[in-house]
Amino acid sequence: MTDEKLVHRTEIELQGDRYEIMVYCRTDGRHFARTYFGDDDVIINDGSSLEEVLAQHERLLPLAVCSRKILQEYAGIPRRSRSSRI
Repeated sequence: MTDEKLVHRTEIELQGDRYEIMVYCRTDGRHFARTYFGDDDVIINDGSSLEEVLAQHERLLPLAVCSRKILQEYAGIPRRSRSSRI
């Protein structure tokens, strides 16, 4: 049995791309939000409530997106396809 349950799913558009945010609740009542940029690239934030963790994730996600785009430009890495984000 898993100790987390998906309680909310939404998308956010940033710099012309859409990103999926999934919020889970643990058995202890704490929540965490997760967004995948790729198979090996994910951002996770946790908090005491769905509202808290979603607000925190939505504040930090633009920074994560921007830093990844800067790294891609600097390293000459091609942009990932839309399918790897959602």
